[in-house]
Amino acid sequence: MRFCLFILFSLLSFELLAQNSSNKKAQNFFERANPFIEKQDYLSAEQVLKSAIEADPSFQNAFITLAGVYNAQKKYAEAKSAYQKAILINKNIAPAVIYGLAETEFATQEYDKAKQHFEEFLALDSSSDRAKKAKKYLLDCDFAAFAIKKPVKYSPTNLGQGVNTTDSEYFPALTADGETLIFTRQVNGNEDFWTSQFKNNTWNSATPLSTKINTTKYNEGAQTISPDGKYLFFTGCNRPDGLGRCDIYVSHREGKDWGEPYNVGKPVNSEYWESQPAISPDGRTLYFISNRPGGSGGYDIWKSTITDDAKWGPAINLGPEINTPYDENTPFLHADGKTLYFSSDGWPGFGNKDIYYSRMDDNDKFQKPINLGYPINSFENESGLIVSADGNLGMFSSNLKDGFGGQDIYSFGIPEIAKPLKISYVKGIVRDKDSKKTIESNVQVIDLKSDKTVFDDYTDPETGQFLAVMPIGGNYLFNVNAEGYMFYSENFELKQGNINKPYQIEVYIERIKQGGNVTLRNIFFDTNKYNLLPASIRELDLLIDFLHQNQTVNIEIQGHTDNVGDDKLNEKLSFNRANAVYEYLVKNEVDAKRLTFKGFGASKPIADNKTEIGRKNNRRTSFVITKI
Repeated sequence: MRFCLFILFSLLSFELLAQNSSNKKAQNFFERANPFIEKQDYLSAEQVLKSAIEADPSFQNAFITLAGVYNAQKKYAEAKSAYQKAILINKNIAPAVIYGLAETEFATQEYDKAKQHFEEFLALDSSSDRAKKAKKYLLDCDFAAFAIKKPVKYSPTNLGQGVNTTDSEYFPALTADGETLIFTRQVNGNEDFWTSQFKNNTWNSATPLSTKINTTKYNEGAQTISPDGKYLFFTGCNRPDGLGRCDIYVSHREGKDWGEPYNVGKPVNSEYWESQPAISPDGRTLYFISNRPGGSGGYDIWKSTITDDAKWGPAINLGPEINTPYDENTPFLHADGKTLYFSSDGWPGFGNKDIYYSRMDDNDKFQKPINLGYPINSFENESGLIVSADGNLGMFSSNLKDGFGGQDIYSFGIPEIAKPLKISYVKGIVRDKDSKKTIESNVQVIDLKSDKTVFDDYTDPETGQFLAVMPIGGNYLFNVNAEGYMFYSENFELKQGNINKPYQIEVYIERIKQGGNVTLRNIFFDTNKYNLLPASIRELDLLIDFLHQNQTVNIEIQGHTDNVGDDKLNEKLSFNRANAVYEYLVKNEVDAKRLTFKGFGASKPIADNKTEIGRKNNRRTSFVITKI
């Protein structure tokens, strides 16, 4: 804002240099305004300019400068009136004044008049930088005039004194379970991270995040947290290990505390400005803001994806589908992995920065951004939105009238049209089956429809906990494995409308032992057939990995059916299905001497065959360890 005002007053002073007042008293008051403007003491500047106008009511330059001072205080109605009076004094006026009037008319929702004056300005000036912005404002006028007639429901609620204080709080980040909030608080000019837990339907008193991350020497802010709350990406500026003025750093939660943060390095960071990271729910793609060359405008959204060798890949600009010749900032990718929220002053909106959302299509291409609408967006700057995992709640920071001081964090209901895709998640603890102690283990979740890994990480080494996000509509392989243990297999088929709440489970895994039995929940066949379906391959590959890692283990592959139909046919079917698994393993370099297979038909049920769920559980493929 300071830069814009400097340009505004410099241009106006240059264009209106000859328009001094012949009234010495008025001219003296006018000249006294400049030092106040330079110090941003706009109230004092306002008073002396009013005195100048009182001494000379036809002092056009004083009216124009007063309009600029009003604008600096966001007194748009008063600024508009000052511009109008200046033009009445002499219609032969600098184009910049017409532009200023049009801006204030836009800010006060007089879109038809604003459009008329922007067009009048462009007739006088069609090639300057201001002309480019005026052309953009014409699009804004058409959009805003339509959108303001169709307001969306908007009722922001302060998060309360557990989070907000007389200092400024902003940049909220929320875990997928909605229980942990991390945000930035500025105290005496220093920015640090604080965290609050949601308990008993309220946000508890916030505490500093960690002395390993927070510093007194540098500012920490503009952060994002992975859905499981284990990885914090944030912005650090002017640090000794920085590549540019601001870089992106990451810290990994270790038990109850956080690890030392480290610079994610090139090619994410560069000698330019990188900030405002947003991590995808699978932890593989990092979105961020940069002003590096090769973008569409000043500040663009870029992304980098982890490669097969576990390094960040090249930084890729999101392109004209998202970025504009103006500025984009504060990206947030929802836990659905598809819906991107961000701010921009380049797409048609209500002026300044508005919040937009864009959804990936089936080819992973972002669609045209959509404005969240009025009054969520307005002529003021709106940015920094995050959305809860269930898609119902948005969080942002603002200095609304009911605040505690400075900026506070608020929540509001996301309009139905702007909600992300539905998701669920599985949250749990992994334990040793015999000792019941928690285990650090690897958890994988794979979308069998897209063949994409949506989660692949280790449980917390101290608590054994994990949280994995799963968008509704997928069919998911869920696997838990740890060194020296038999793996755990489960399947989650998340159909639209059949998910009432997330899954919360305790997983018990057994040490490798003779007689140990594992049911493979992700081996699929068509009804009454024994050809392996493509969705089975990921589970089979995990079994191959297990056998390669445990070279002394021999197994018997077992096929089972429910009790529907002829017993002999069921036994034959189960035998052929077990044989299909055996043949796949041998084909993929598992020594046949380590394998046997057998079909049991319906003779070994694990559930009641009287229900469909029971029969489904009985139709299974499993293996038993015959030798270790």
